[in-house]
Amino acid sequence: MTSLNPAKSGQRGETVREIPDVLPNLAATANHSLYINRELSWLDFNKRVLEEAWNERHPLLERIKFLGIFGSNLDEFFMIRVSALQAQRAEGIAEVAMDGLTPTEALARVGKRVDELMTDVRACWHHLHSQLRREGIEVTRYEQLSVAEKQFLNDYFENEIFPILTPLAVDPGHPFPHISNLSLNMAIVIRDPVTGENQFARMKVPGVLARLVICPPPVVDSDAAGALTAPPEAPQRIPLRFVWLEDVISHHVGRLFPGMEPVAVYPFRVTRNADIEIQEDEAEDLLRTVQANIRERHFGFVTRLEISPEMPERIRTLLTENLEVDARNVVISEMVMGHSDLLELTKLDRPDLKDAPLVPRTPGILTRGEDFFSLLSRQDVLLQHPYDSFTPVIQLIETAAKDPHVRAIKQTLYRLGPNSPLVPALIAARDADTQVATLVELKARFDEENNITWAQELEQSGVHVVYGLIGLKTHCKVLLIVRKEPGGGIKRYLHLGTGNYHAVTARIYTDFSLMTSDSDLGADATDLFNYLTGYSRQTRFRKMLVAPINLRQRMVQMIAREAEHALNGRPARLIFKMNALVDPEMINVLYSASQAGVHIDLIIRGICCLRPGIKGISDNINVISVVGRFLEHARVYHFENGGTPELYLGSADLMTRNLDRRVEVLFPVEDPVLRDHVVRDTLMVELADNVQSRRLLPDGTWEHIRPGPGRRRRIDSQAIFLKGEKSPRRR
Repeated sequence: MTSLNPAKSGQRGETVREIPDVLPNLAATANHSLYINRELSWLDFNKRVLEEAWNERHPLLERIKFLGIFGSNLDEFFMIRVSALQAQRAEGIAEVAMDGLTPTEALARVGKRVDELMTDVRACWHHLHSQLRREGIEVTRYEQLSVAEKQFLNDYFENEIFPILTPLAVDPGHPFPHISNLSLNMAIVIRDPVTGENQFARMKVPGVLARLVICPPPVVDSDAAGALTAPPEAPQRIPLRFVWLEDVISHHVGRLFPGMEPVAVYPFRVTRNADIEIQEDEAEDLLRTVQANIRERHFGFVTRLEISPEMPERIRTLLTENLEVDARNVVISEMVMGHSDLLELTKLDRPDLKDAPLVPRTPGILTRGEDFFSLLSRQDVLLQHPYDSFTPVIQLIETAAKDPHVRAIKQTLYRLGPNSPLVPALIAARDADTQVATLVELKARFDEENNITWAQELEQSGVHVVYGLIGLKTHCKVLLIVRKEPGGGIKRYLHLGTGNYHAVTARIYTDFSLMTSDSDLGADATDLFNYLTGYSRQTRFRKMLVAPINLRQRMVQMIAREAEHALNGRPARLIFKMNALVDPEMINVLYSASQAGVHIDLIIRGICCLRPGIKGISDNINVISVVGRFLEHARVYHFENGGTPELYLGSADLMTRNLDRRVEVLFPVEDPVLRDHVVRDTLMVELADNVQSRRLLPDGTWEHIRPGPGRRRRIDSQAIFLKGEKSPRRR
């Protein structure tokens, strides 16, 4: 454990004096009851996502969206977290985590919790489906279709599906085929009428086709008896009926085996380990190594085999033996497999069943036509996405690309997404002979292929592209523009963010952007890029907190400073907002600060391994989670600091990987107006949320926060941010 006895900080001139160690030897005593298991905490987060699918305050198709997101999240959980535990179990590792569980024990609890969640998923889908039917949208079985609908599907099968299907026999002459990750498949049993023997074949349900096949709407004849009508109070809509693609294929499977007799079709789905370790220290070419590792992801060991309840034991055995699946990793699925594909329904043109479209604001100061560089020379600009538009960030880069006085542009790129407007701007800047350098993080999980494509396009255009540091992911969000001022010297302009340079996710993730010309931050950014692109051994920064260099140390020091303020009767409070709190050292120093009398509010979207409210340990710690329309993504760290508050924004969660194995940046917001805006109009509003917020209890469970007695006002933080309202006063 790191004690709360930091040495002099050496940062911005202050000194943190030693204070008593209020939790001596906490780590050594291995008090496992103080920590929540990481995997179980993540499953609790996904449960909160699922609860939003039940939440009738959301429009119907938005609830379907939450159900689909739950399924997508769970797939990734099995690919990454469960696979790691399974690998440890297979290697016989019995080492306990900080919560006291061995990998085997953790897997057992994870399995039980997932089973409980899937029971809730089935009930949720049944409930939502009944509501969809009332809205004229139905996902039905093939047997329930009309003759006309079946004829349409016959034609659709022949023309669209059949030509791309590839049945693969399994016999002594045909080895068992490779089953790719997250693929939906069919185990097909057919009988040879000549020999009377049963044969086995596997067929992949093609991912290039829509999973939900829409049947043609029935033709409504207003003069015919029994014509479809809508209730007078409801708008007349043509009903939409969907059938699962595998259901259509199953009913036409005989077409694939002429002269044979289909006996049975059993769906199954495979999830593989996707957490492929990249041996960077042995790689001569990181780009080629990452490309090879992407291919390996398709061949990782199977972490989950989902099968239908009807599948007989002999077929199950055939699959488990050939896929080399541990029997403990077989899941009998009574819910449609791969239900994340329900997200296809959210593409329907039914605005009455969706959230009102988001219209991001552009702050008035950015609408007056003033040149970006003149504006930023005078003041900082802070944006809160998605409520504030991401367009000004793009415009800043485009302006720099066209400005003849700009000498250099440097940028970190972690996730870009398809059709990014940033890449053409960077290429245009290079074409104008501006020095352009980008750090493209090739190891951004599940975005590797996108990033490789962008890296190659940038390189071919003459942009300097680097891929980061060996052993570290570059996760920080930094844009540096170096400009020769007309009639003056060199000036540096910055964009610093909590989110990625991804125009699409900027509309659904909540993040902050700071645009500034602060000279110290500009100098820090220059040192940072030299650290990333060259051989710099930078160890000091003026204002930035940079992992893995000084971020961990400074966080401990500033929390200790807050504890000292509390012990001396000065104002002391911490408000931290993040995606996850996992790091044991950070949990321990927060416990210590709580015991020193610091009031601590934690707003944590996902994993929280800290237990709040434990008598004598964490009495002063409150933990909430806000799950709503937008994905809470910003990282914000507020220190009351004895009445001289400090606020940091950035890319780092308090996880060991962020503090020790990634390049992260936290940056201060020093303009008191902007700082107070973040604290008063964002953090305090979220802490007052009694609609979309849950509170973590000492036993590790979460409870919904509701308006207290006599308090009638409902406070929905995201709705308030959408409307741009003033923050409510917190009781």
